Amino acid sequence: MAVAISKLLKQLMSRIDNDDLVEVEKVERYISLVKLNKELDKDIKREGATVVTENGNQRFVKSHPAVNDKMKVNAQLLAIEKSFNFISDGAPPSSESDDYSEADLI
Repeated sequence: MAVAISKLLKQLMSRIDNDDLVEVEKVERYISLVKLNKELDKDIKREGATVVTENGNQRFVKSHPAVNDKMKVNAQLLAIEKSFNFISDGAPPSSESDDYSEADLI
């Protein structure tokens, strides 16, 4: 399922402190990288995952250069994701508590 950039931007902006310019900049960089990633996907889909390079009598089949670029973009996206300082929405943590009682033993 393709995610709309506008919806992603809206969701990210709702989860950060909009007065924190560093966080806003991270969201802008993240969105820019997502757009680039989608463009690389289009190139790979249009031209294929491999390309043929001819040099005189030699002929090489190599991976599409956009594949390597996608890997770099994905690494940058993950790094930005890890650095986000999301604000709490007041919801309790989703993981279960490790507090047990004697009744749990039966």
